Amino acid sequence: MSSTLFRSEEMSLIQLFIPAEVAHTCVAELGELGKVQFRDLYPNVNAFQRTFVSEIRRFDEMERQCRFFQSQIEKSGIASRPLEESSFFASTRTAQQVDDLEESLKVHEQHIIQMNDAYETLLTSNLQLTELRHVLKESSVFFAQAESSSNLRLQEYEVAEEEQVEDNHLGYVTGVIPRSKIQTFERVLWRILRGNVFMNFAEIQDQIIDPLDSDKLVSKNVFAIFAHGNEIINKIKKISESMGGTLYSIDQDVNKRNEALSQAAKRIEDLNIVLHQTSHARKDELLKVADHLTSWTTTVKKEKAVYHTMNLFNYDLNRKCLIAEGWCAKMDVPIVHIALKNAIESSGTNMPSVFTELQTKRKPPTYHRTNKFTEGFQNIIDAYGIARYREVNPGLFTIISFPFLFAIMFGDIGHGFLMLCFALYLVLYEKKLASVKDEIFTMFFSGRYMMLLMAIFSIFTGCIYNDIFSLSLNLFQSGFDLPANYTEFETVEEIPNGHVYPFGFDPAWHGSENFLLFSNSYKMKQAIIIGVIHMSFAIFLNVFNHVYYKKRMFIWLEFLPQILFMESVFGYLIFCIMYKWSVNWWELDAAGNHIHNSPPNLLNMLIYMFLTPGKVDPQDQLYPGQGTIQLVLILIALVCVPWMWFAKPYYLKVQHEKNHYGAIALSEEDAVESGTAAVAATEAATRAVQSHQEYSPEEDEEEEEEFEFSEEMIHQTIHTIEFCLNCISNTASYLRLWALSLAHAQLSSVLWDMTLKIWFNFTGPIAVVGLVVGFSMWFVLTIGILLCMEGLSAFLHALRLHWVEFDGKFYNGDGIKFEPFAFTTVLAD
Repeated sequence: MSSTLFRSEEMSLIQLFIPAEVAHTCVAELGELGKVQFRDLYPNVNAFQRTFVSEIRRFDEMERQCRFFQSQIEKSGIASRPLEESSFFASTRTAQQVDDLEESLKVHEQHIIQMNDAYETLLTSNLQLTELRHVLKESSVFFAQAESSSNLRLQEYEVAEEEQVEDNHLGYVTGVIPRSKIQTFERVLWRILRGNVFMNFAEIQDQIIDPLDSDKLVSKNVFAIFAHGNEIINKIKKISESMGGTLYSIDQDVNKRNEALSQAAKRIEDLNIVLHQTSHARKDELLKVADHLTSWTTTVKKEKAVYHTMNLFNYDLNRKCLIAEGWCAKMDVPIVHIALKNAIESSGTNMPSVFTELQTKRKPPTYHRTNKFTEGFQNIIDAYGIARYREVNPGLFTIISFPFLFAIMFGDIGHGFLMLCFALYLVLYEKKLASVKDEIFTMFFSGRYMMLLMAIFSIFTGCIYNDIFSLSLNLFQSGFDLPANYTEFETVEEIPNGHVYPFGFDPAWHGSENFLLFSNSYKMKQAIIIGVIHMSFAIFLNVFNHVYYKKRMFIWLEFLPQILFMESVFGYLIFCIMYKWSVNWWELDAAGNHIHNSPPNLLNMLIYMFLTPGKVDPQDQLYPGQGTIQLVLILIALVCVPWMWFAKPYYLKVQHEKNHYGAIALSEEDAVESGTAAVAATEAATRAVQSHQEYSPEEDEEEEEEFEFSEEMIHQTIHTIEFCLNCISNTASYLRLWALSLAHAQLSSVLWDMTLKIWFNFTGPIAVVGLVVGFSMWFVLTIGILLCMEGLSAFLHALRLHWVEFDGKFYNGDGIKFEPFAFTTVLAD
């Protein structure tokens, strides 16, 4: 097995000395490559005090302008041209082109803002004239109704121009109000004025564009309110304005109203012409912007990312170069070196960069090289925790174990086939579907290959369960000699010396009274066997970690007692299960008849193994010598507990004391030569400080934590108790494989019986209609409940079994993720 697959990539710390003249080109080339994660050499320096802060501010402004253009284009319903079709080449980033781009963005922004302001002003005027036209048009009816009801002379109330009128004169207020507020407006007026008003409303048939509310279409009503007295009229005006109404003053004279109506109609026609011309000019401007916007945005984001990255470097003013440090996969070091060389050659200069690999004791980031097939499985592990550098990668084993555990809970040939169809659709049309931006669909699409394996494994386990949409397949001859009048729901009895069904469950079990008893027993034992094997494999993976990190002694101090404890209890349990399955419990009596002996109950056996060690009831004995073997296994398990508890802390204490005394002895020997070395060290330190000036990165040596025996004992005590208890609880957790498989099978059976099976007893048109309706219900519920809900439940339970029961046995998950500087990541944000 390749170490690259088994562990994360081996990383190198590289150092670059890049001339200032070609720094931008080199960093841009590395951004296109996406293989280097740069370190921040000024972690304590504020972002506003760094070298290229002015350039970043410049591109921040340009990015804001691009976002403004994008909002305007989307608002106008114009589609941006894709990058490959754009007339502006986004990868070209010369200083002159960037300056031209900045000037172009400013010009386009000014033009669009000016046209937006003019267009909004024209829309506001058009809105006011349109509303006034409707008010003038409907007012004739309102005034006629008011005159007929009051028989009084109407007089308009104008505070600024007229003197106060007597209370017996009828005043009026006219305007428009949003239709959604009509009922509230009418109710408020009626309650405040106690019914001393005469109100009229008329709907405006055409929807009106409101420029103040994102050009939304609003439905409005014309209103006219008649009342006595100045105070009441003022109250009506204030209430109307507070409810979002717009007041319009119109004349009482019919002739003047008709003249005002004709003038308003003429002005609206003129405004519509100007609006059309302005809208056309604005659209032309936005089309020009849409032609280049994608490439502009791409260029601005790339340039901004380049300067953000350059701010992480040390700028040496004396040597006019940038000093950078970063992590790179050892396999990719030659590629990075070639990319830097090509970048310098393309810039047309002869200034070489210095590329070196540093020796360091820093903790490198973790990088797992994935492809579109393995990415989904690795993301599952990364969601639990990033692997420690060069730690055993659980993602490799998850490719098989995750779909298999899922399929045990979801085993059904029919449901697996439906999932397979959906997964194949996502895989075969992945290039077309990759552009879909829906969040939920993206989650399914990213796990398409995982779903494909889950479907294939579900079909396989469905064949073992002999289950297809809750029905069975009778592909081979049954292993039972069933009577001719045998029907479902009769008890199936085993016939001795009968042949075995070649693969999976015998179809004779399906529908029998004792099928649930049989399948429950089988699936429960199957879950325990798979769970113990899965956890034992996880414990064995600790050996590879101990060997790689040069802690071979931990194999004897930690791994060996853990695996012995696990196998002496639960490994013995699965041995008993397998042994019980392999024994023929049929015997011949004196008359030659077959007698079925009841096998011992394994659960009781395991309980009494601890309650009465060394003793086994003859009726519950599984094999000869069982009591002695169980007593030895109990003793082994008991010895393993103090072994796990005390051995490792004591070993660490001895090693710490040995290293401590060795360090003291070494320091005494070195003290003799310290006189001459001190002068040389001082001169070297002075030269280093002068060469780096302000550059003061963190020390390469990581500080070692002080050893405290008491703290180590506390930690080991918790770890020992947790491991012993988890062996029990985690084994029980795998019973969810049995529980969800049972729930899935029973729910599928109930769904079949309640939707389709009930119509098989009918004939004629009723049967046809019933089957069509029943099939529709069955198919929809199968997709919604059994595939979506049950599939999600099985997925989450399989995820839990991997995170807690599997990863928790060996996986530290406290690493740092490798996040290289890449334009693909920048543009995806």
